[in-house]
Amino acid sequence: MRRFWQYVCLGLLITLVLGWPVGASLKPAPIKPTPTMAFSGLTFAQLSDTAQQRYEAGQYEAALELLLAAQHQAERSGDRLGVILALRNLALIRTRLGQWAAAEADLAAATDQVPQLPQDQQAEQQAAIAELYGQWHFRQGQDEAALKQWQAAAAQYTALDDLLGTTRNQLNQARALRYLGLYYQAAKQLTTLQTSLQQEPDSFLKAQALQQLGEVQRVTGKLQAAQATLTESAAIAAALNQPALQSRVLLALGHTAQTCGPDCPELQGAMDYYQQAEQLASTPTLKLTAQLNQLNALVRDGSAEAIAPARQLWQQLNQALSHQPRDRQTLNQQVQLAQAAIRQPRLQTPEAIATLLAQTVQAAEQLGDLRLQAFALKALGQLYEDHQRWSEAQVATQKSLQLAQAIQAPDLAYQDQWQLGRLFRAQQQREPALTAYGQAIATLGSIRGDLVAMSSDVQFSFKERVEPVYRQYVDLLLQPDASQDQLQQARSAIEALQLAELDNFFRDACLNAQERKIDEIDPQSAILYTIILDNRLEVVSALPGQPLTHHAVHKPKAEIEATLLEYRKYVVSPRRRPFNRKRLRLANDVYRWLVEPLESQLQQADTATLVFVLDGYLRNIPLPALHDGEQYLIEKYALALAPSLNLVDPQPLATQNLSLLFGGLTAARQGFNPLPNVELELTQIQATDANTSVLLNPEFTEAQVETMVNEEAIPVVHLATHGKFSSKAEETFVLTWDAKLDINELNALLRTDAKQTTPIELLVLSACQTATGDERAALGLAGVAVRAGARSTLASLWFVDDKATAELMASFYDALTSNSIQKAEALRQAQLNILQRPDKFQHPYYWSAFVLVGNWL
Repeated sequence: MRRFWQYVCLGLLITLVLGWPVGASLKPAPIKPTPTMAFSGLTFAQLSDTAQQRYEAGQYEAALELLLAAQHQAERSGDRLGVILALRNLALIRTRLGQWAAAEADLAAATDQVPQLPQDQQAEQQAAIAELYGQWHFRQGQDEAALKQWQAAAAQYTALDDLLGTTRNQLNQARALRYLGLYYQAAKQLTTLQTSLQQEPDSFLKAQALQQLGEVQRVTGKLQAAQATLTESAAIAAALNQPALQSRVLLALGHTAQTCGPDCPELQGAMDYYQQAEQLASTPTLKLTAQLNQLNALVRDGSAEAIAPARQLWQQLNQALSHQPRDRQTLNQQVQLAQAAIRQPRLQTPEAIATLLAQTVQAAEQLGDLRLQAFALKALGQLYEDHQRWSEAQVATQKSLQLAQAIQAPDLAYQDQWQLGRLFRAQQQREPALTAYGQAIATLGSIRGDLVAMSSDVQFSFKERVEPVYRQYVDLLLQPDASQDQLQQARSAIEALQLAELDNFFRDACLNAQERKIDEIDPQSAILYTIILDNRLEVVSALPGQPLTHHAVHKPKAEIEATLLEYRKYVVSPRRRPFNRKRLRLANDVYRWLVEPLESQLQQADTATLVFVLDGYLRNIPLPALHDGEQYLIEKYALALAPSLNLVDPQPLATQNLSLLFGGLTAARQGFNPLPNVELELTQIQATDANTSVLLNPEFTEAQVETMVNEEAIPVVHLATHGKFSSKAEETFVLTWDAKLDINELNALLRTDAKQTTPIELLVLSACQTATGDERAALGLAGVAVRAGARSTLASLWFVDDKATAELMASFYDALTSNSIQKAEALRQAQLNILQRPDKFQHPYYWSAFVLVGNWL
């Protein structure tokens, strides 16, 4: 077996370097029909109807023979429209079979016939031929050309007042936009189409539009909306008895269930949907698609019980695909089949996988589909990488990269660059590895808005395909001998990772980042960038006027995260709160990791404020309660968090004549408990020098907040109400009397002003909390901070006793309005005021939950 494997590798290496030999191409069926005596008794309509039945059953050759007879009959009778219809259908089937030259000749012949038709028939046939030219281009991977043809066809159908033709080609355009990676353009087009179809009776096209819209919603992270849209599509398809469409919708529901998981309890398991889709599949291609998704579900399962059925299904699919036309869809499915075996090596031998991919690359080259060649070569490179065949992996990956760059496909190019970085790193070639990783990071930066624009047939995972690129690059940069240039690159990569996480959180690239240095913002602050790697915690420090430094804590990631989790529990959990000695020991451990190595530098620089750019579970811990053995961290420094320093708008708050809008709930609302001390919080804030406008209980509605923000220029918005921060944007919300505002709604609400010529300076959320059990929940806090349109956000990591909150907020505003100090220092003084009380409030639980995110000035 090893000898054969080496033979396959050598053969592939030679062909990759020298180019694939040209194999026997598919011979197109003859264009000129020959009369068939067997069909002589059938009319043109009967021949065409029978051909359609054969086509829908996957009997393509039989359908071709029938259509050739129909074309011959129409020519004999002088029926020019019949000739065009026959040629159109011949082109459709030959396109499906990958007989590109024959299909193009059919379409050209049909086009030549159109001028001989009566004037009132010509426009409709021109539109239909343009639609088929779009299919011909699309099947060959020529998405831009397909889009232009479908746009032309839609315009022609619109001029003919043909709603069905227009709608069909708008759907085709959306499909091309998706393959081009323009998901938001596709979503916009489909949403407009959905609106126009809403008043129409249920139809096949309506169900099809909902199906495509649901798939776009899923890929762009709108899972609840996708579920509703696809469920409606499935109901219409079932009522119309359209099993093929039902099957496609069920596949999309399976993908949604797989992505959504336990967050969509009303959905069945993905495997159930895929199996139902197979049962309803009316074509071999659709059946294979359903089976391939079942295979991927078994591979994701990963259990020993799943191996045997997965192996059997792999063999079955491999056999079936070998008998399918060599078009883009089939070849894409072959690559996915190979990837399943790469992810689960027990499914198939490496020789079989390499052979399958080599055949796919050759077929894609004959097809002229450069993107598909790059896709298959990347998978081949990954296979070689997994088997430590570095030179072959490098050749395959570099060829894939060349193709990806030639067709300007950065979503493939960055994966090739990342793969090359891993290959160089595995061979201890640090400099080439750094170059490859740096190129991957740069490519990722160029496609911030398109990271969700992946094929809907391939599950896109930020944590699998994007986040590791940044972490591995930083790992490679932050070695003990790292130069200043490498430290700068590491800092930039950490900033870029923070931005990418927020882009992924919002599922768009709406944030405008501008590179900033601490010297430009505050000479008495220090920035601590953190990143948790597999084998250590790294901290990169930036102090004004000084070179960057870094230090590492060499502990496994699991141990670091366990310590952080335990520390938070000893601060927050009612059962563990009394154990002060244990809490202080944990607080000291984390202090020694993050701050202690910098103490002398911080003292020499006369640092007043520490600004943390936090990674992972570090976002969830109460930094003010870290302890050096004698003092809490908040007793030594003011503290702030920055999701990214590049997102900080460094403008100080004008505290004289400070105007404040206070909105809050004291009563139970929408299933949430009452907050009786919100009135105390309001009373104490009103006692400060802030000029306060109030919306309380029934007055605290979405409409009233919008009116207030529109009527006045308000620098501070204070919301004393329930809210939750989650790692999912759609589950992060703030409660009003009549609504639960998600991040986008809050953003829209606070930005609808007519008089707010400057951003809101400070948004205070005094009764919110992070989602329990969600390790990345604090990402929701960062999301609110950067999306709500405020320069700074003050919020709590957990729900704090509302009496303690009222006192802390009163102290905060008192310090802010009377002393003309920075917001971070005002929060520090408020926390110290609570800490120094002689009652239970001195416990960190009551004061360390509050964090300032964004501009601390």
